[in-house]
Amino acid sequence: MSASDQADTLDNSTATNSASASSAAAGAAESSAAAESSATAARGTDDAVAAAKKEASDNYERYLRAVADLENFRRRTLREKDDLRQYAAGRVLEDLLPVLANLALGLQAAKAPNADLKNLVGGISMVQEQLKSALNNHGLKEINPAGQAFDPNQHESIASQPSPDVAEGLVAQVVRVGYSLNGRLLRPASVVVSSGPASEEKPSA
Repeated sequence: MSASDQADTLDNSTATNSASASSAAAGAAESSAAAESSATAARGTDDAVAAAKKEASDNYERYLRAVADLENFRRRTLREKDDLRQYAAGRVLEDLLPVLANLALGLQAAKAPNADLKNLVGGISMVQEQLKSALNNHGLKEINPAGQAFDPNQHESIASQPSPDVAEGLVAQVVRVGYSLNGRLLRPASVVVSSGPASEEKPSA
C-alpha cells in the first residue's frame, strides 16, 4: 500500500470515528433532554397533586365552618323563638296593668257604703274605654257593623227579620261584636240582617 493510500485510509477512519462520536454525543444529549423532561413532568405532577390536596383541605375547613355556623344559627333561632313565645305578650300586659288598677278601684268604690250607682256606671264605662284603647294600640279592632251591609267574611248572620227603618241586606242589630287582630279575623260579629219592610198582606175577599 502506498503512502497515499494509507493516508486516505487514515482520513476515512478518522471521519468515521468523528461521525460516531457526534452521533453518540447527540444520542446522549437526547437522552439527557428526555430525562430532564420526564423529571420536569414528574415535578409538575407532584405540584398539581400538592395543590389539589391543599384545595381539598381548604374546602373541607370551609365546610366545617359552614356546618358550625349553621348549627349556631339554628340554636340561636330556636332560642329567640322560645323567648318570643314567652315574652311576646309583655308589652300588652304592661298596657293592661293600669286597667286592672282602675278596675280594682271601681270594685272598692262599689263595696263602699251608700255607693253612688251613677258614678259606678260612669267609672266602669271609663275602664272599658281604657281597655279598648290599650288593646287597639296592639292591633285589636272591634267589628260593630250596625247599619252596614252584611259581609259574610266579617259577620255571622244568626237571624233575618223585617225592619221598617233598615234597608234589606243591611245589619239591623249586632248581637255580639266581632274582633280582628291586625287585619286577621279573630271572631265574626253575630248580627241580625234586615229583610226590608214587612210586606202587607191584603185581606181576603
